[in-house]
Amino acid sequence: MSVPTITLNNQTTIPQLGFGTYQVPPEDTAAAVGTALEIGYRHIDTAQMYQNEAGVGEAVKASGIPRDELWITSKLNNGFHRPDDARRAFDETLTKLGVDTIDLFLIHWPLPTLYDGDYVSTWRTLTELVEQGRARAVGVSNFQPAHLDRIVEETGVVPAVNQIEVHPYFCNEEARAASIRHGIEVEAWSPIAQGAVLDDEVIGRIAAAHGKTPAQVTLRWHVERGDIIFPKSVTEQRIRENFDIFDFSLTVDEVAEISGLDRGTAGRTGPDPDTFDYVPG
Repeated sequence: MSVPTITLNNQTTIPQLGFGTYQVPPEDTAAAVGTALEIGYRHIDTAQMYQNEAGVGEAVKASGIPRDELWITSKLNNGFHRPDDARRAFDETLTKLGVDTIDLFLIHWPLPTLYDGDYVSTWRTLTELVEQGRARAVGVSNFQPAHLDRIVEETGVVPAVNQIEVHPYFCNEEARAASIRHGIEVEAWSPIAQGAVLDDEVIGRIAAAHGKTPAQVTLRWHVERGDIIFPKSVTEQRIRENFDIFDFSLTVDEVAEISGLDRGTAGRTGPDPDTFDYVPG
């Protein structure tokens, strides 16, 4: 099955569906990613703070899939925002993944209450990676509209993506709109709200009408809206199910009905990016 691609603002193309590794234990990562690659996934999303980059690298190497057929994303640890720390951390990411270049590298969180509120120098440091040819694209994650406006205004460099929490219970429309206004593609993390939407009556009814599961309908809703998604699972059946979303479409009314489930910030499952200040010990 062919996964659609989205062209980023630097003209590189990313598969719209990927495999996420958040909360996949390091010891299980190689097997889970290996299964995903066998099924047909070619986009893998990891992060330094997930502590499973080495497992991703192991699976990629064992797969035998040519490197230019894969898209690999990782993200900067919150403890390494200072430019020299970010450079060292990026080098470690390449080593753990076993690659010479990475397709996409992101600032994981803006951390506006830390580092004297300076996430601009961190962003400048990431842009160097593209200039050096060690990253195909760079972007941000969990950036609010004001954060985006600031880095673009102060550096003149627009991120390729903004990876933010988006799902039917938290559409996060202000951050989505700000991203789109800048020409930044939206990546949706927690696309099924950590499973919270799977028992929703509206989604269940639409799923039954299409002969699909609630998870598949929710992921298809993201696809219809143009989000880039990377659902996570460690079970082969669910990994396959999440991949099987390109043989049906939702109607305009169905998309609108699912979007109408939005609960605003009350539907958020993760931290507020304006106040989140976690740094791993």
